[in-house]
Order: sequence, then structure tokens, then C-alpha cells
Amino acid sequence: MVYDLLIRNANVLDGSGAAHFRADVAIQGERICAIGDMPYATATTIIDAQERYLAPGFIDVHTHDDTNVIRTPEMLPKLTQGITTVVVGNCGISASPVTLTRDVPDPMNLLGKLEDFRYPSFSAYANAVDAAAPSINVAALVGHTSLRSQVMDSFARPATAEEIAQMEVLLSQALDEGALGLSSGLAYRNAIHAPTAEMAPLVAAVGQSGGVYTTHLRDEFAGLLGAMDEAFSTARNGQVPLVISHLKCAGAGNWGGASKALSRLEAAAQHQHAHCDCYPYTAGSSTLDLGQVTDEIEITITWSTPHPEQARRPLKEIAAEWGISLLDAARQLQPAGAVYHNMSEADMQQVLAHPLSMVGSDGLPNDPHPHPRLWGAFPRVLAHYSRDLKLMPLAEAVRKMTSLSAANFGLTDRGVIRVGAYADLTLFDLAVLEDTANYEVPIAAAKGIDLVVVNGSIAYHQGEISDQRAGRMLRRTERIAQSIPTFQPNQEKTS
Repeated sequence: MVYDLLIRNANVLDGSGAAHFRADVAIQGERICAIGDMPYATATTIIDAQERYLAPGFIDVHTHDDTNVIRTPEMLPKLTQGITTVVVGNCGISASPVTLTRDVPDPMNLLGKLEDFRYPSFSAYANAVDAAAPSINVAALVGHTSLRSQVMDSFARPATAEEIAQMEVLLSQALDEGALGLSSGLAYRNAIHAPTAEMAPLVAAVGQSGGVYTTHLRDEFAGLLGAMDEAFSTARNGQVPLVISHLKCAGAGNWGGASKALSRLEAAAQHQHAHCDCYPYTAGSSTLDLGQVTDEIEITITWSTPHPEQARRPLKEIAAEWGISLLDAARQLQPAGAVYHNMSEADMQQVLAHPLSMVGSDGLPNDPHPHPRLWGAFPRVLAHYSRDLKLMPLAEAVRKMTSLSAANFGLTDRGVIRVGAYADLTLFDLAVLEDTANYEVPIAAAKGIDLVVVNGSIAYHQGEISDQRAGRMLRRTERIAQSIPTFQPNQEKTS
């Protein structure tokens, strides 16, 4: 038999968390068809891995690439990190089911401009993704704030019973058409007035459909633990698996709180399906939020509609130059984007290393001066935190990017290297692997990602992107399993 693609002499990390093993991997069509020592095998394309590491393609569970997978289908920021699948629609904001006739509300403006919101149904969005033929796979959540934008005349109040019912109809249709589930961004001003009573029936609809609920918590600062309890309760009552988005202890007054937050997550995970995602940086990035403006941390403006000349400058400098307070300066800059240096390294490392956490970039591809996580998150975990700092074994770091992510989001036959699985693969050279993006120069491809295969086709090889893009929309067709993690509170968390 002549295989389509054969990768020889690889150190295979199969995604399970088990140690690597030496093997050849053969691919026929879209799937892996053989793994082992195959010295006499032949293939149309043969690549010698030269004992570099071969992992399942990385799954970025927290992205805001909703419209970019259509407008910029090459998706270079993802391919150059070894990412083969993105989950879009996070933090309560999604491109569908949405049409808009006025200004794009905050933070939906992170996803694009008015003309980018033209998908009245999930199926319309999914079909547009397939038509664009992105280089990577796409799976999508429906955003709660996006649902609100379709049925409410004002965000500054709870939804009425009738409006909740209208949102339920839109959500249920999207779930039937292949959406993964629902996301919320309850900390944002256009969702913060949504009480638990508004969320409960929507989350219950997700539970009935067999989807997942992800949430940017109502409070990531002093009220973190209470916000976590709200999320646990809402998901438990709705009988739905829960993912807490970018779990963090934000604000200088909350540094050192990771142990308490993780203990709360562990306790919940004994009784319900509960996980989180995390990005490997101590700064967040979003729209400029007056509630986060403080002189305790560094805040850098990344874009401003009324004052574009102030981009890439610290808010403190702008306020001093204008002779006004930080808050007044922020008001004058809005709408705007910002990077907030509001986390401690020790807290972030604790969350990143925890067995219940996955890796997500949370990159903002439409920001003209993006946070470096857009281009560097996944190589940074592998190179800096696993290889250099020994925060976790390499196999565990890969598990957090692959099989754990696939299981939590119902991505069947992905996130693993085994016979019959889709051939989404990433080959990397650990010795030279490095995230080169930083806050000064955030748009920079990582070093050491040598090969990326998507659905059996070479998508990226030795710095070159393929002309043939093999990614597709991954529509959910099955219930996402609600297994209780085997993790026990006294289990070793790092090595």
C-alpha cells in the first residue's frame, strides 16, 4: 500500500499525557491509518521527523477568530503555533446568530465591524466558514451577549421573560445546527445586568441539547470566588459541562488567590464536569473597561477610535499629558482597547499547571497592536513553562492542548494520535522552539514549529503555508460527555 503521507522517526506524544514513544505515522485520506515501525512503507509524501516531537494538532479552546476564519482564512497566527482547531464564540460574543443595523456593541466590536455581522443563523455562519475553506478547523459557541443584541433594545437591564424566550429559540436553533454550546461574558457592561435568572433557562437549553457552557465570570477580581460559585450552580442546575474562561486572580489586591480559586474548582469537579482554560501571560487584553482603570497596574492602550494617535501608549502617560485623571482619560479614549498587566506570575503558573486547566490563547486578531498571546501562547507553554521552567512535563503540556480540549468540547476523533483519528498533527523541534512575539513586537511567528497537518493535508511546512487549505467547520452532532474528572484534591499537581 502507498500511503498519502508518512512521517518517519518521530517522538510521538499521543495527547493522552503518556510519555513519548518512537514511531512512524502513516496517513491515508483524512485519518491516521498506521502507527509503528514501518521501515518498508512507502507514501506519496514522506517526511523524516529526525526524532522531533510529533503531537496532535493543538486545539485553541479560547479564541475570538469568529470572523477572521472567513476574512483571513490563511490563519497564520494559528498555524505558526501548531494550532489545527479553534473554538470561537467565547466570552459571550459570537458572529452568529447575529445581524446588526447600528453600531457594534462592546465587546462584540472585538470581532469586527458592522458589515462582519451578517449571519442571522448558525447554519449561515457555518456555511460561510466552509465556503471560505480556512486552513484550520473551526468549532463555535453561541454568545449570550450576541443573543441579547438580537432581542433587546437596551443592555442596561435584565431581559424580560419574553426576551429570554426569544433568546432560547435562537439558541436552540443554533444548537440543532451544530453549535457547541453557549458562552457568557458576565463581567462586560452589556451583560453584567443579566441575573442568574436570565442565564438559567439558556444554560438549561444547552444541557438538554448536550452542549457545553463556558463563562467569562461575572467578577475576576475581589468577587472571584462568588462568581465561580454562581457558574458552578448555573451549570449544575442546567446539567451541562462547565468551562471557566481564562481563570485568573485579577487586580493587585487579589494576587496570591490562585490556591483558593483552584480549591473551589477542585471541590466542584468532585460532583460536576468543571474545567477552566488559561493563557500563559500575566496581562489580559480586551476593550478599555472603566471598571478596570486603576493606578495599581500598567495599562497600555492598543487602539482608540476617537484618538488613534494614542495607540501603544500607557494610559498614565496619556492622562498626564492631557492633565486629567486616569478615568477621564479612559472615557475620552473610548471606544478603545487595552492591555492590563493585572495578574501575578505565581498565580498564573498555578492555574496553568493544574490538571483541570486547558490552554487557550484568547488572542484578539482584529487589534492593530495585539497582545502577544495571539501569536505565541502555545509555543510559550511548551518551551518556556515546560522545557525551561519544568512547570509540567512536556506530555502533560501537550495533553492540555489536545485530548483534554477535545473531550471538553466534544471534538470526536481529534486531539489524539491513534489509528482512526483525524490526521491533525504538529511536528516541533523542542530544542529551538520559542515564542518570539512580545508586547513591543506582538506580531511574530514562533520558531520551531516545523510541520502542521490538518485533516491529512500539509497546511504549514518549514515556514511556508500551503495553497490548499483543508480546514472545515466542525458541527457538533453528539452530546458532549459529562464525565467527572479522575483528579483528586490530594493528587500531585506539578512535577
